[in-house]
Amino acid sequence: MSETGRLWASFLTRGIVKGNMLLDTNLRPIRAFPDPSRATVDGVIAVGGDLGPETLLQAYRAGIFPWPHEGYPMLWFSPPRRAVLDFASLHVPRSLARARRHGGLTFTIDKAFDQVIGNCRSATRPGQAGTWIVPELEAAYLRLHHLGVAHSAEAWSADDVLVGGLYGVDCGGCFSGESMFHISPNASKLTLLFLVRHLAERGLDFIDIQQLTPHMAAMGAREIPRAEFLKRWKLGLQSGHTLFGTPLGPKSSPV
Repeated sequence: MSETGRLWASFLTRGIVKGNMLLDTNLRPIRAFPDPSRATVDGVIAVGGDLGPETLLQAYRAGIFPWPHEGYPMLWFSPPRRAVLDFASLHVPRSLARARRHGGLTFTIDKAFDQVIGNCRSATRPGQAGTWIVPELEAAYLRLHHLGVAHSAEAWSADDVLVGGLYGVDCGGCFSGESMFHISPNASKLTLLFLVRHLAERGLDFIDIQQLTPHMAAMGAREIPRAEFLKRWKLGLQSGHTLFGTPLGPKSSPV
């Protein structure tokens, strides 16, 4: 059996047979996801469904995110350990502090979402042969952006060229970061600092970054158990924070 077949068989055995995981290979909305705490050991909680706004909003508000894998219907994840960036633990390395002081960049919110996600899709990443931002997923996030749910932060050079950015989903009091890119050194990290300030000023104290990378770990991000994440996520949704109702606008410094 191929590796794809073995993985698929394991999903069926650990998920469907035990009744923990939703399987819907039709491209239709998923109106209710299973309890994310009951995901498989791989973190899979649902297979299939569509990428419409209703499905995506249901997922994100439940602490679930889509992650396409070639050869499968859409897979939906609630991993056993989740990466978060607590603002109180944010660490700014010396090199980044120097870049912040002398970079001369301008930062905005939602000025160029389509350009940001396009650059994230085409960015070359070490250890990755391709991108998880497939065309269907890119179109889905663009729809969410037009609905005021997905948001971007951008870094601009002195001559008004987009040199870095990131995007994510406002889940209604919580923020889930999806991807970032840079053309100029440190531009994505400086954009993250700008976004952290934007969100902190609106009452947020952490963001979901889904998976821990060395760059994010260097800035203070860490992994927490799924149960702890889901508890904090629920409290965030209950907070009523409005994260993007009053954008800061262009700024010359990220903090």
